[in-house]
Amino acid sequence: MIGLLGSGSWATAIVKILLEDKKRHINWWVREEKAIPVLMEEKHNPLYLSEAYIDTCRTCISSDIREVVEKSDDIYLVVPSAFVAKALGDMPKEMLQGKRFISAVKGIVLDTNQIITEYLHSHLDIAYDNLCIVSGPSHAEEAARQRLTYLTVASPNRQLADEVRQQLDCAYIRTTYSTDMVGIECAAVLKNIYAVAVGICRGLGYGDNLVAVLISNALQEMTDFMQSMSPADGELKTEGGERRTECGDGRLRRFESFAYLGDLLVTCYSQFSRNRTFGTMLGSGYSIKAAQLEMKMVAEGYYSAKGIENIRRQTDLHLPIAETVYGILYEHRSPEKQMRKLLENLK
Repeated sequence: MIGLLGSGSWATAIVKILLEDKKRHINWWVREEKAIPVLMEEKHNPLYLSEAYIDTCRTCISSDIREVVEKSDDIYLVVPSAFVAKALGDMPKEMLQGKRFISAVKGIVLDTNQIITEYLHSHLDIAYDNLCIVSGPSHAEEAARQRLTYLTVASPNRQLADEVRQQLDCAYIRTTYSTDMVGIECAAVLKNIYAVAVGICRGLGYGDNLVAVLISNALQEMTDFMQSMSPADGELKTEGGERRTECGDGRLRRFESFAYLGDLLVTCYSQFSRNRTFGTMLGSGYSIKAAQLEMKMVAEGYYSAKGIENIRRQTDLHLPIAETVYGILYEHRSPEKQMRKLLENLK
């Protein structure tokens, strides 16, 4: 039995995708209890992605997260990263034994400064072979409109990944497999920060010519970050990652694939990118609080900027774009001055 935790835009889109198999029933945790009666009656999520039709006859919806977890074998985790620890932190570990977690979260657990799979493994004792991630490039709005979308399913357990791919397979979803679970998770965290930077530039009045240069530099910065995670022999330090260098030249293997570059591009350029929208509002003069309130959705780049800065300080990495975004978001520096300083040093 499949369970899904989360009720935002991407969570709603994944529910719709999973229900494309007309024989499938799923359990769905929706935190906002008041939304459940409306959802059941209208067959649409009243809070997010209301255009997506949900077959509630095959959906058991509950505001009790333990009920959903207990009744499910495969659990899709699709809550904002800032709330992962709160949602799962008090879950009895014995209840989770044998459960398989599929994370579609693109962020860092700030309570522990870990990517999602690391948190699930170290704090909830979920074996890496029972962990899987689903990544883009994707936006919930396009999936809801049944526009052809490619997803990456990554896990060290090929059997689990193949089963997840089968669960997601439908007329408008294509999937590919990767063993680089950790690498793709990190890339998904970083691309949200870079989308905020692109949005700030747009809000300040810079055009596509400059944005293209900024994204090119962001790709190199992402590459540097990924390389820093691997020791000299080219093996990733953290379990769940694949060997990502070739021939000892330090070049990231397949980094130009859509799991990395494609996800970066769609998040930086798409009209549906909440991180880009958030950055655009900041560049246009909104305060951080005002932008967050008006958006009514979580921009993961806000939280990711803090997590990546914590990692950067521990490793002494030089990540100028991520550092600039952090300075604007958390040190209240001027977007105009900080971006001008950054842009003068792009290569």
